[in-house]
Amino acid sequence: MGMFQKKRQEKNEEKPKERKVYIEGAGGTIVTKSILNGTSKLKWLFRQDEGRGNGWVAFGDKDTQEYVNDAGNLEIVDFNTLANIEPTVVNVFYMPMGSDLEFRDDRTGKYFVDTRTGKEIREPVKHPGQIAFEKNLKFLNQNTYSADFFASLFAESEKMRVLRAGEVDFPTGEVVLADPLAYLGSKYETVLDRKIPAGSYPVELSVCLSRIVGLRYAAARLVIGGGHAVTYEIAMPKGKKREDWKSAGALTFFGVDTGLACFADTQISEEYRGFFEKWQQEKPGKNKYTDYFKELFQESYEAHPEFQNPGGSFLAWRMPGSGQRLLLFMSGMGDGIYSGYWGFDERGEAVSLTVVFMNPEYF
Repeated sequence: MGMFQKKRQEKNEEKPKERKVYIEGAGGTIVTKSILNGTSKLKWLFRQDEGRGNGWVAFGDKDTQEYVNDAGNLEIVDFNTLANIEPTVVNVFYMPMGSDLEFRDDRTGKYFVDTRTGKEIREPVKHPGQIAFEKNLKFLNQNTYSADFFASLFAESEKMRVLRAGEVDFPTGEVVLADPLAYLGSKYETVLDRKIPAGSYPVELSVCLSRIVGLRYAAARLVIGGGHAVTYEIAMPKGKKREDWKSAGALTFFGVDTGLACFADTQISEEYRGFFEKWQQEKPGKNKYTDYFKELFQESYEAHPEFQNPGGSFLAWRMPGSGQRLLLFMSGMGDGIYSGYWGFDERGEAVSLTVVFMNPEYF
């Protein structure tokens, strides 16, 4: 075989170009066969509520009305199949239902035009969840919020549910806010300046059933008394007063690095630290979540699946030694910094402590 013939044979035997996955789980998209077989180029892209899959429908520049009216000329394919033909579609994937777009390719580049507004779309459109997340970041950790906002977090509706997840023991009444996996029992936990009467108190979780981000806990509330809160103020760290808010060293928030949070008593926090120090000495190299809590969270999910995500979103747990109770729960959108807020009744008595994770209106 001559060298020329050999090279031509090798070229013919080249593997087909590997299909790129631009968006995981993008779903099915209706595309005309003319686009898929290359006899036309993408021209129209619209998203319909009643559509199959993700709702996106793509027509080519040579497709006639008669052509698209014939269902035999349409095919449902993964959105990434269309993206491999024309990658620019990835920019508009997260646009809402009802979007009606024209694709253009000219000397200025490739882009879409909203046929209803005439607006050019040249940059990637953010996921609605990302937009909500960014708005939420600006909303969190304010000095206070209205009583109506706090009430709305724990008002039952189609979108919101209230879950009484369990009770937490406070043998001393000195309150800690912390990420239980990363900071509880460490110098990075946040001990609050105000104490509560020693005792046991229920924890309520504000469950947000979001169409954008799924099931999330918008807030967690430690119910201290039976009264109704009429005013709220930010919970200050030990040794600081409300007047110190935003002053140097007055960190009113606590950090979350594992997507979990908890209310705890300082005595239980210390017991927790001692337990896991011993556990890790006995099990070097083991992970506190993977090798201890993961199975317990799964059991919690199986027992109460209605208001949890697979794998578990909260865990009512007892300290192995003393039996003191602790509740670990998912922190809204995950890692970040969050603040607690005391709720006071008409007499000025603290009746609740609420940690706000997210504003459900954004989600």
